[in-house]
Parts: sequence; C-alpha cells; structure tokens
Amino acid sequence: MPEPTTIEYEQLARSNQPFMEELESAASRVIRGGWYVLGQEVTAFEEEFARYVGARHCIGVANGLDALILSIEALDLPKGSDILVASNTYIATILAVVRAGHRPVLVEPELTTFNMDPARLPKAITPNTRAICVTHLFGKTCRMDAIGAFAREHGLRVVEDCAQSHSARLGEQMTGTFGDAGCFSFYPTKNLGAVGDAGAVVTNDDALADRLRHTRNYGSKQKYVNRYVGVNSRLDELQAALLRVKLRHLDAMTAHKRTLADIYFAGLPDWVAKPEQRADEFDVFHIYGIRHAKRDALRQHLLAHRVKTEVHYPIPPHHQDAMKGILSGSYPIAEELHATELSLPISVGHSVEDIERVIEVFHSAEHI
Repeated sequence: MPEPTTIEYEQLARSNQPFMEELESAASRVIRGGWYVLGQEVTAFEEEFARYVGARHCIGVANGLDALILSIEALDLPKGSDILVASNTYIATILAVVRAGHRPVLVEPELTTFNMDPARLPKAITPNTRAICVTHLFGKTCRMDAIGAFAREHGLRVVEDCAQSHSARLGEQMTGTFGDAGCFSFYPTKNLGAVGDAGAVVTNDDALADRLRHTRNYGSKQKYVNRYVGVNSRLDELQAALLRVKLRHLDAMTAHKRTLADIYFAGLPDWVAKPEQRADEFDVFHIYGIRHAKRDALRQHLLAHRVKTEVHYPIPPHHQDAMKGILSGSYPIAEELHATELSLPISVGHSVEDIERVIEVFHSAEHI
C-alpha cells in the first residue's frame, strides 16, 4: 500500500491555482500598460478594499509593517509615548511602536482567544499612555467594544493590526474600522494574499488619510513638492492588480476556511484545547491554533504521519534578543501560549479530505 502524501502546512501555488487565469490576465494588463507605481490599479484597489471593509479611505503601502509604522507616526503622539500592545503578538506590532519612536507596554491576552484581554487594560495604563495598538490574532476580532470604551474613557488613540483578520467581524463591523487606523498586510500567506509583499491602511479620518498618502511617497502627493518627511512605501501596480482579483474571491475563500475549521471543531479530540468561539464574532481562521501541554511531541507525531504544522510563535516578544532593554517583566500567559500553541493546516489549498486525515492522525496520538 503506497504511503499517503504529505499534507503541507501551506501550499501557495495550490491556493492560487483556482485564480491563475485571472491573475495572469491582470499581470499581463499591468505589464503591457507600462505604468507600474501609483497608477490606476492602486487607485482601483484602494477604492474596492475601502468599500469592502466599510471605511472611507484605503492607502496602499509596501507591506504590513510599514502600514503600522506610518499609521502610528501619523497620530502625532508626543515622542516616547507609551502604547499598549498584546504581550503575545507577532514582533512586527512591537517593532512598529519602537520604530515610530514610542515605548511598547505589554498587556496579557486571554488564554482562550489569544487576543488582548480588555480586563487587564486598567492595570497596564500609565500616565504616559497615549494609544492602544491591538492585534486581531489568528483571524479573530479583539473585543473592540470593551477596548474602544476604555480608549474613549482615557482619551487614547487606537490602531488595529489587521494583518491576520481580513473579513473578520465583531457584530456587523469589520476589523480595521473600530479605531483611528486599520493596518493590513497582504503577505502571500494571508487570507487576502498578494504574490509578494504588500500592505494598506484603512481609516475614516480624512486628515490621517491625507498625511498617509503623502508619507508613503517621500512626503509628497504633488511631484517634487514634499510636505512631510516621508518614506518610499508604495503598493505597486502589479500587486494591486493581483489583489483586486483575489478580493473578488475573498468571501468564498473565507467560507472555505470556515468550513475546514468546523470540521476541526467537530472532529478533534477533547484533549486538545480548541480556539474559543463567540456568537457575535465572525472568525476567519487565518490560523487554526490549538493548545497542548506536550505541543512539541504532538507536532513530531503529526510530522511522522506526514502532517506538517507551524508554531505561532515559538519565542515571546519579551524573550527576543532584539527587545533587550526595551521589554521587561514577566508575562506568564504569553509564555504559556508560546509554549503550547500549534497551528494546523487550514489554507484555501486544503481539501475537506485533508482535514479529515489530520483529525485521524490526532486520534492516533492519545498516548502523548
């Protein structure tokens, strides 16, 4: 009997295959058109994505990190302000705070959702706190009702890191529209992924949008007239054209991933800690992250049975060498999540049969 094929964690070529004809046509249109930076494709994508999310403005930039840095800078906070950030977020969120000239102050997450715990905000705030930068991890919306109320009470600005939450909603409202700015990455593995690096900021603030349109392009909207000290961080025409194609299919891709998640919820054994689901949250499962005390042994068992997984993330931010002298303190919930989290295959390129086989392998691992 032949060995079963390996279930990869992610297969980007396979995920893009259903759209290949449209993607190739869009790429050819841009190349033949001869305009490659800040042209009609970027403008069209910005309009379409803003409309999709429910925001007044969308500003395309080079990547998700730049979206965060430029958004935080555009808030014009006093230099060295404290900004509250989840203690278990991906390092990019914290790097953005530091690069913008501010001090990250870590807030522990909820153990069951991986997202910032609003109940911990009162103890984290300092006299120097001026903003909150939330991360909607794994495709699950943070509790922006409670976080927004806290921000309003204390006069704090809010930036949303939406790199993993395209289409995610709290109630009927999509991520990116709760705060002053919503920052998106379109890295190829995202639910809405480019074929390379790309990013965007959405906002309902006209002045903030105008500043971002300047700063992404050397501080200029009019050629050779520079209003701000800007950078070169522009969404290019090719990526914008490809993103326009995939945006048309985003709801279908999200529905597929939610179907795969439902199979996990129904079929995984009870000894696995599954993601928490809440009735008013529309999760999009960029990552399906489970928890298990013997995560590494479980991961090896899955690999031995040709199922590949990932860990998001193996090292908490406050233990990273880059954060020495910047982050300090003890964050036991973040450390537990980083030690126990395991990400299972759940891409657009995976089939129902793939997920059912993953579940079969889990049921052979009860000895771990």
